[in-house]
Amino acid sequence: MQETVLKLSAVIARATKVFLWLAAAGLVGMTVLIGWQVWGRFVLNDTPTWTETTSILLLGWFIFLGAAVGVREGNHLSFDVLLYVLPERVQRLLHSVSDMVVIAFGAGMVWYGWQLAETTWNTTIPNLGISGAVAFFSLIIGGVLMILLSLERLLRRAVGLNTSRFGDDPVQE
Repeated sequence: MQETVLKLSAVIARATKVFLWLAAAGLVGMTVLIGWQVWGRFVLNDTPTWTETTSILLLGWFIFLGAAVGVREGNHLSFDVLLYVLPERVQRLLHSVSDMVVIAFGAGMVWYGWQLAETTWNTTIPNLGISGAVAFFSLIIGGVLMILLSLERLLRRAVGLNTSRFGDDPVQE
């Protein structure tokens, strides 16, 4: 069973690298767009109105993709002082509880993101001419990824494999 989970983890590790590169591309894209907006406003005296809205959409994508990757890699801050004095078995249980809380949070992101997308489906983002629901797609996808990546952490722990925690050396695939 461990072998199967390791293979799955290797595939997920490659996918999370793609997510991380997409998040980085979104950050660079947002920076370029804001730079173009400043250039247009102060140099050309003709502000491109679509750049701010597009930058905000990109902001949602790189935040939620990066957050999902952070869940898998254990890079989110946590308060682990108590865990250092507890037996390893209890530590693993509490780490699993933490992952289940992240799953619940991700489910909330999906649920409420979906409701927001449904509510705004027939509206239009003025500067872009696209559905207002697009603004919530990053929330939904980010929530789905958080759920899936937390489930992978639970699965790894269930078969006796390690998972990364904040401050640990990265888990080797």
